[in-house]
Amino acid sequence: MKNLTTRRTIRKYSNREVSQELLNRLMTEASRTQTMGNLQLYSVVVTRSEEKKKELAPAHFNQPMVTQAPVVLTICADFNRTSVWARNRKAEPGYNNFLSFINASIDALLYTQTLCNLMDEEGLGYCYLGTTVYMPQMIIDTLQLPQLVMPVATLTVGWPAEEPALSDRLPLESFVHNETYQDYSPQTIDTYYKYKEELEENRHFCEINQKETLAQIFTDIRYTKKDNEAMSAVLLKTLKHQGFLT
Repeated sequence: MKNLTTRRTIRKYSNREVSQELLNRLMTEASRTQTMGNLQLYSVVVTRSEEKKKELAPAHFNQPMVTQAPVVLTICADFNRTSVWARNRKAEPGYNNFLSFINASIDALLYTQTLCNLMDEEGLGYCYLGTTVYMPQMIIDTLQLPQLVMPVATLTVGWPAEEPALSDRLPLESFVHNETYQDYSPQTIDTYYKYKEELEENRHFCEINQKETLAQIFTDIRYTKKDNEAMSAVLLKTLKHQGFLT
């Protein structure tokens, strides 16, 4: 059994099958997680076929684990099912709005994290793909998602074929605030980020990218203002297409 303190992101998987029985059990257990109004505002699309994985890959920048993993799970914020239920029970739903998307997204992400914890306990490996919200329309089209269903998370899943090093984390005092939020001074930033910035691999990133600081790797290369604004526009357009914005 794994411990969260040794959790690793797994991008390489063995050929060993992930049985549907095991996956169903873990997904059922994960459904005990917290949910707004006990509505379970999420759906999971399970992809196993090579054809569908190849169709999904471009939406995730063709990262190799999308096609190589035995299973790909797309977790969606879903107010469609609840709305259909309401209409079939003489109730008129009013969930075609941004607040409903936020509520369903929280439900979906809580479910996703619980499922990740359960997979850790079983020894399964997985990779959480943040790319899900970058080009969501491609995922929507591939998985035939109706209105009021929006992909918010993707997991590639399989039995690990690697044991990568643990990634670094900031210390507890850097993100826990007692009673009120305490803003950061240059001195506290120096203290909290010292370990991360002095790691050999992070120094190497700066050298090969000809950047003075690690922060510049994130602002100038990985998550740029230009890209963030462009993908924000796409996200808003897709939320409108899916019925969450007018």
